[in-house]
Amino acid sequence: MSLICAAPRAPPVFGPDPARRLWSAGMAEAVKIVVLEGDQTGQELLEQSLRLLDPALLGIALELESFDLSLERRRATSNGVVTDAARAMREAGLGLKAATITPEGKDDVGSPNRILREEVDGKVIVRTGRRLPGVAPIAGVHYPISVVRMAVDDAYGAKQWREGYAGAPTEIAYRTEKITRSTCRAVAEYAFRTAEKMNARIYGGPKWTVSPVYEGMLKEELDGAAARHPGVAYEPVLIDATYAGLMSGATDAPLVIPALNRDGDCLSDLVLPMFGSIAGAESVLLAFDNETYETAVAMAEAPHGTAPALEGKDLANPLAMILACGALLRHAADRHGPAAERASRAIYEAALEAIGSGCKTPDLGGNATTTEFTTEVVNRVATKIEVWSSLGPAAGGPVAVA
Repeated sequence: MSLICAAPRAPPVFGPDPARRLWSAGMAEAVKIVVLEGDQTGQELLEQSLRLLDPALLGIALELESFDLSLERRRATSNGVVTDAARAMREAGLGLKAATITPEGKDDVGSPNRILREEVDGKVIVRTGRRLPGVAPIAGVHYPISVVRMAVDDAYGAKQWREGYAGAPTEIAYRTEKITRSTCRAVAEYAFRTAEKMNARIYGGPKWTVSPVYEGMLKEELDGAAARHPGVAYEPVLIDATYAGLMSGATDAPLVIPALNRDGDCLSDLVLPMFGSIAGAESVLLAFDNETYETAVAMAEAPHGTAPALEGKDLANPLAMILACGALLRHAADRHGPAAERASRAIYEAALEAIGSGCKTPDLGGNATTTEFTTEVVNRVATKIEVWSSLGPAAGGPVAVA
């Protein structure tokens, strides 16, 4: 049976200056979000998700400042635009990023993600797989799983070199990696705080038995965080056993998995498809106050790439980018109060309810287009906000998301 989603609304109208787009609902203190534009399908999905960040829809004041992080623009500015965007994010505290192309050439501009993470002093990346209504998970997974990984250091950015004759059997490749105590502590502390919110178990860890000096540093910080949070269940497991456990029964409760940078990258690409699609969850980069570990900067994005094969076809799943909007508003609530919290909840619930109603893109077994799915979510958000407004300020309260 063919499902026809709701007809699209008119998209938001941007201001005349494409370098700076401002929307306002006439409220006192606007939530400022830095928008980082991208490439190919990444840009298309960003534009769809921005339909959710409409002040008239959400009933909150919003100010959006855009930076063009397309490959063409990054090359033209020698990554200067990336540095400018990072500076704006440090000031605003919130960023929404489209997927971008990372060119392969070693003398090219490289990945903007690395620059952004370093410039805002990002420590942690959080990706949470969660059950999608009407989508059968793999391995009987029913509870959410959050992967809390290092955002910097480890295998990424390591110094690499080779010695010996190129191509000879005796040629040797070397790599020097590092991790810092502050990053390990941020991962551990945020993982335990997330587990408290989710009523989850801390599960997994590095290969500390093989690498007690290097990977053992993260294990030491996890043990320290466990002592500070005695109410959180703590089950340290070596990284290889963690993979096995995810497929063989460890998912009998909500899990938070703290990880090194590359371990967490690989874990995310396993965990998210277990719930149906890598496009089914948002990815959030976090920077913290060094003393309180309260969030100073949150940048949300989709965990997937630019999907060039889907460019221009209106078929890519916008769910991750839509949930990224919800995640940003959840972090905005810490500064701007319950109205942002309510908007965040409306987006999360509307997106998941749309899937539950059968409005799915092809990767989830449906036939809705990108635009049709987004429109369904927009319409459901509008209904929720209207209903909650009629019920008074207590309606649409907080929802626990990582």
